[in-house]
Amino acid sequence: MTVHGMETVAPKLAELTDQVLFGDVWQRPGLSPRERSLATVSALVALYRLEQLPFHLRRARDNGVSREELAELITHLAFYAGWPSAASAVNLLKQMEE
Repeated sequence: MTVHGMETVAPKLAELTDQVLFGDVWQRPGLSPRERSLATVSALVALYRLEQLPFHLRRARDNGVSREELAELITHLAFYAGWPSAASAVNLLKQMEE
């Protein structure tokens, strides 16, 4: 589940990502995978963490979030996270479809 290549550069980080983040945190019963995806995409947009965003946009789609819902989420975040963050996120969402 880790980002491609992480295991060759930082094997412990890759292990923690797989076992703790995706193996434990993402599996906890308090939120559905869909809700976790919405929260994660929101945090990445708000913090302008564009490098991780494409992975989590795809994961959100896999977790049942529609493209339209992601676009609406990003539009909503423009007012809270800033226009540049939202515009960049929309560009990444668009690239997923190309």
